[in-house]
Amino acid sequence: MTTETPQPGDALVRVGAILFLIGAVATVVTVAPLFLHLTRLPTPAYFVCMVMPLGFAVALVGLLKSARSQRRGPVRTGQAS
Repeated sequence: MTTETPQPGDALVRVGAILFLIGAVATVVTVAPLFLHLTRLPTPAYFVCMVMPLGFAVALVGLLKSARSQRRGPVRTGQAS
């Protein structure tokens, strides 16, 4: 277990990675019948493959959000010491 505090874009990176993996598996599943000379899958199965670039984009937005928050530095409180 890590003691790191979650960054603002961490959730987006995780969701993006999951979407990317779902799209990658869907791509392999839809392309395999073409190489194995089996019956083609229906058209909606090919649309599931489009989840892969969507996941990549979501993860990229999460990385940019995380980098932007780190660049700003720590949040200062309004209390004087």
